[in-house]
Amino acid sequence: MINGWSATFLAGIQTLNQILTAGIAITAFSLFLYALSFNLRDRVARSFAIILLCVVVVFTAEALQDKSLTIEAIELFLRLQWFGIVFLPAAYLHLSDALLVTAGRPSRGRRRVAVRGMYVVSTFFLVLLAFGYLLGPIVPDGKPAPHLLRTLWTEIFTLFYISSMVWAGINFARAYSLMLTRSGRRRMLYLMAGATAPALGSYPYLLFGYSIAANHQYLFWGAATVINLLVGALVIMMAYAVAFFGVSWPDRVIKSRLFKWIMRGPVTASAALALMTIVRRSGELLGSPYNAFVPFTVVATVLLMEHAITFAAPLWERGLFFGRDRGELELLQNIEERLLTQSDLQQFLEAVLAAARDHLRSPTAFVAALDDETLSPIVVAGNRAMLDQESLIEAMQQVNGETRREFQWGSFWVLPLHRRRNLDLDRDELPPLLGLMGVAKHEKQVMENDQREALWLLADRAALALEDRQLQQNVFRSLADIQPQVELIQRMRAAGRYDARASLMIEPTLEEADLANWVKDALTHYWGGPKLTNNPLIKLQVVRDLAEKDDGNTANALRALLRRAVDQVKPRGDRKFTTEWILYNILEMKFIEGRKVRDVAARLAMSEADLYRKQRVAVEAVARMILEMETNLQDQ
Repeated sequence: MINGWSATFLAGIQTLNQILTAGIAITAFSLFLYALSFNLRDRVARSFAIILLCVVVVFTAEALQDKSLTIEAIELFLRLQWFGIVFLPAAYLHLSDALLVTAGRPSRGRRRVAVRGMYVVSTFFLVLLAFGYLLGPIVPDGKPAPHLLRTLWTEIFTLFYISSMVWAGINFARAYSLMLTRSGRRRMLYLMAGATAPALGSYPYLLFGYSIAANHQYLFWGAATVINLLVGALVIMMAYAVAFFGVSWPDRVIKSRLFKWIMRGPVTASAALALMTIVRRSGELLGSPYNAFVPFTVVATVLLMEHAITFAAPLWERGLFFGRDRGELELLQNIEERLLTQSDLQQFLEAVLAAARDHLRSPTAFVAALDDETLSPIVVAGNRAMLDQESLIEAMQQVNGETRREFQWGSFWVLPLHRRRNLDLDRDELPPLLGLMGVAKHEKQVMENDQREALWLLADRAALALEDRQLQQNVFRSLADIQPQVELIQRMRAAGRYDARASLMIEPTLEEADLANWVKDALTHYWGGPKLTNNPLIKLQVVRDLAEKDDGNTANALRALLRRAVDQVKPRGDRKFTTEWILYNILEMKFIEGRKVRDVAARLAMSEADLYRKQRVAVEAVARMILEMETNLQDQ
């Protein structure tokens, strides 16, 4: 009886350990995708992605092992596990070197050579693994689980593994000592604590084949379960610390995005897998190998988790990430959710005009907005031809000094729309004019008092919408003006998390500059002129390299760079005048060939306004190509 309970308890620990192993594999793979998606350009994130990939290989191969598999399949998975373990030491040293560089201690060549040498040594051990020298044949009935026989090379690798981890730990400590800000030190502590996760996770597999693991199975599996719990938490902690490297987003955005990613990915998938495993194993114990509740459990878990995350997201964002800035951020969230877009404005005004037409049985109604002394209709309901026959300028000239009196303009009753809120005006001063609302009348039609009251009520609604539109336009213009400065400050603040001495003293990089404007100026004077010869683009490394090949002529070098970037925008094949060729044709005809805007628009069968919009897109495409060439040159 005791042996039966003992066997059941041991099986339960092994099942729990298998669930945790699968959960760690899911978490590591999800965080690996996160690193690939958001900050892979940073060297710290790249080296961390390699560690995560090793963890994915180790724990996925472990999770796939099952008693139902053949001995050959189990041996294959065991060797795949060691594929990840073999490269962990090199990946750890790579990460520690990247941290030192980020903290302001670039390598003089020795650390870079050491990292590459570690990858060579790891590859050597991988070759030994492939030829059966690193590990021997499988022990199918081994205790505490089937494992590969240890060899002399296994002991050598264990020493290599431990010494590499100690070396990486020393580098971590050096990077921590270089941190000058509290946030940098705090996140470096998180990173150092989380960095123990892969080392802990591979520890049980290094013990296979030793007598201590075979003689104390409960101790081994209990320790493995505790270690897996720690590994799951520490991997997330490490990913949290690395998420701040290489991005200039505010801290709250990074935290919120990572938290959502973890909740929708690893947490949801791990919960579904755990419940599926429990339901399936329960069915096997009850004598039913196939349990119809398994797919139902998976689907229900995923749906319930996604539902809970969607409703809880605003609560945890405000409680966990907003901090002292909660009032400002909640205001921004409310503005985003209740923003009056152009479509919303048009729908509202269409409803207002429909009601006005219904009250007066009118065939046509319109609302015109006054923008920069120009009056233009933004919504027309009914017969548009009636409005096109008249001039709105004449209508605006008939607006008298009264704010609540309509007047006749042709076949329309016109009501002036004035601003009514937050005014600090003198008694005799009229509020600013926002626009006009017009309703077509039938011949000899007279407006009744109740119709007039209803019409003015609708006019007040239209004025309110135009006022909100005007205020929002002012806000958007202000945001557009401050965006470059805010982006620059965010980038310097992000760099200052780990190396404050250099981040505030360096010149703004090419990404902060108004690159598109520089490119447009250079293209405008492509064949010569001050906008080409004095262009800030001549300071780029790629331009200086081209100038060295052209006897130091920077103008020719910049012209050659622009030509190369324009050619990269060009689609494959022979030149055509189709949609996919529009950007290239605009660049070629407008700037390279120097044709007039009217001629280019006529040749491409588009209006001049549309041409200018497409031209901006084409210039931005050229700017991206130049930025990519400069970045690639600096990374070499």
